Amino acid sequence: MSQHCSPTFEQLATELGFSCRTAGGLVEFRNPFALQNWTLPVLEVCVILGAILTLIYAIGRLRRHGDPTTLVLWLGATAYLFIIEPPLYFPAAFGISEHVDTMFAHNVFTVDFLWGRLPLYIVAIYPFMATLAFETVRMLGVFRRYGVLVGAVCVGFVHHAYYEVFDQLGPQLRWWEWSTGNSLNQPMFDSVPLSSVVVFAALWPMSLALCVQFFVGRHVDAGRSLPAGQLVWRTVVIGVLGALGTFVLPLPATVFGANDTTVRGVLYAAELIGLSAVAIVVLIRQWFAIRRGGGTPVYTNPVVRAYGVVYLAVLALLWATALPDFRHATGGRARDGGPIGNAWYTVACFVVAILCAAAVFGTSWRRPAVPATPENAAVAG
Repeated sequence: MSQHCSPTFEQLATELGFSCRTAGGLVEFRNPFALQNWTLPVLEVCVILGAILTLIYAIGRLRRHGDPTTLVLWLGATAYLFIIEPPLYFPAAFGISEHVDTMFAHNVFTVDFLWGRLPLYIVAIYPFMATLAFETVRMLGVFRRYGVLVGAVCVGFVHHAYYEVFDQLGPQLRWWEWSTGNSLNQPMFDSVPLSSVVVFAALWPMSLALCVQFFVGRHVDAGRSLPAGQLVWRTVVIGVLGALGTFVLPLPATVFGANDTTVRGVLYAAELIGLSAVAIVVLIRQWFAIRRGGGTPVYTNPVVRAYGVVYLAVLALLWATALPDFRHATGGRARDGGPIGNAWYTVACFVVAILCAAAVFGTSWRRPAVPATPENAAVAG
């Protein structure tokens, strides 16, 4: 696969300490103790275990309660990954190299696919993080009270908070390397392209959640069951439309900022601020409604509640160990050469994520009595 080692990818791979010309094959395994630093296998275990646990719970929920929403979400996020990522890894093979150059390169991990392009933990992080955000919003009863669109906005906001504590740290610890010379990655927000902060952290999970709730979740909430055949085509459609939504939602920044990175950055920021403003108001109102006994949180996901805390604890540990190099950074780069993220933005995202994690525990403290109806039996956790 050396013919697909573009000059940009080869340069990024070299900076990360490996050669794209000798990086494995379709699948490659490495000694986890021989990776570039100890944080790589820790991250792998955290994310892959989270994906496995959420998948097991999703399958169990379908079998026990006839509720396919979580499983469709998990599979839809995975479908989205395989639609959106391969063209970014091999633009020449997909005939788009004249328009899209290599945007980033992942470091090599214990398990890699596609000649060093796709670590297993990246396959896992899409469904894991999407489940974490979607189920948080669902447990708070936002979809039931405010509808599909507002619920999806809240999912984008929650996902953004959980994702950015990871996204702002990755370049410093050499988990991946961005191509700062690629115009599509401009403007940069310290070590992270603003497009990643907005599109991949907030808009794609919003798009996915909108599709999942529209095609499956609202039917389950109404007490209706969907045959297996319908679930299959709906899952495929969710993956395709979720990817399409990732193209449509940032169009203002893409179109009007095509030739001006400042305009592009302002429009990206405006979209994120607007999404965040709506979500913050809705989530706070819903939380207070629950505390007053006026909310109706009739669904719980114990795996998401528990593992959300585990994920935040692991990322807090990784950030704590990275802080010495962060504090001694010069010219925006840590002592080992990795570019540093934005500390204050990360703190804000940690605060939001911790509050969300606490909120879903709080739904069990003051849950109002729910009538024993078939509809409630179908959605109760």
